[in-house]
Amino acid sequence: MVIPIFDPADPRLHPYRSVRERDLVGRAGRFIAEGEVVLRTLVTQSRFAVESLCLVEAQARRLEGLVASLPPQVPTYVVPRAVLDGVAGFPIHRGILGIARRGPEQTAAELLARLPQHALVVGLLGLANHDNVGGVFRNAAAFGADAILLDRTSCDPLYRKAIRVSVGASLTVPFARAGEAGSIVDALEAAGFQVLALSPAGCTP
Repeated sequence: MVIPIFDPADPRLHPYRSVRERDLVGRAGRFIAEGEVVLRTLVTQSRFAVESLCLVEAQARRLEGLVASLPPQVPTYVVPRAVLDGVAGFPIHRGILGIARRGPEQTAAELLARLPQHALVVGLLGLANHDNVGGVFRNAAAFGADAILLDRTSCDPLYRKAIRVSVGASLTVPFARAGEAGSIVDALEAAGFQVLALSPAGCTP
């Protein structure tokens, strides 16, 4: 369902409005995917439901096959670059955006129960930088980690910048929140995992 739009005030573009500001306050169960690699991962490999795409005209022509693979009820809005820049609030040089729904969050215990008998799980504690969270997800995918657990203070893996830095890995590597650091350790031990800890501060004798 390809829909050309030429008016930046069109209400169908509202979910894409003011990308930077709205990322900070949340999107009512939605998140933004940005760039071709991330969008292809979202459409073809992720567990998240795509709500719509918004592409500049040149990118829509180039990604015609990907657009055609979407369910028929998912709209693709095709806009001039000036319209997308105006809606997003700053120039989106890739001209490729998508909206997807987060869906229900699973608990750490639910996630761990679904893993194979021999699995590798990464735990993130107090990681307050979106670039770092995205980098961990990218490396976790590269080294075959089965899941990631985050404490409540770590950044959102579905923040637009974290997804981009992860090159889409935060859309494919399963993750869950587990509260405090002790809750992550407890959940892993209860599921039979051996827990190993690393710290950037090292340790003293």
